[in-house]
Amino acid sequence: MSSVTLLDQALCRQLSQCAKSNPRRRQNLNLHTDLSAPSQRMLNALEPGTYVRPHRHSTPLKAETFIALQGRLALCLFDDGGELQQVVLLGPGTGVFGVDVPPGLWHSVICLESGTVFFESKDGPYRPIDDKDWPDWAPAEGAFETPDYLSALQRRMEHWLQGKD
Repeated sequence: MSSVTLLDQALCRQLSQCAKSNPRRRQNLNLHTDLSAPSQRMLNALEPGTYVRPHRHSTPLKAETFIALQGRLALCLFDDGGELQQVVLLGPGTGVFGVDVPPGLWHSVICLESGTVFFESKDGPYRPIDDKDWPDWAPAEGAFETPDYLSALQRRMEHWLQGKD
């Protein structure tokens, strides 16, 4: 008989510690056992400063669901030209603990608090070759211009949350 995976504070702490020591400032734990599984479920631990490049899932069309378990993050939604269209603050105590992102919508997340962990679910299978569409208006992870892009995006996100956009 298989044992269950406990999704508890100890697991969140462990993932957060891994994220803190990871150069990418994030760590995920797949709950699905195979990349070809029809349901891809995972925990994601993020630390401030991680860069999640804006992307969308359009070929094939896939929706994504995020549920914040601890910490705070901002979901950023963009139009086709890269203009910020909406920011949703997620986290326990923020009023919104989760969001369902429809297929084909440009999005990214920004970690706002150390120890942030969220649950993610999307349709499978996972195939790296076509899982995400990358826009030409957002630099690749590790590119020279990425830190400047992330700083500018964080400023735009903060203005949005303050009602200035």
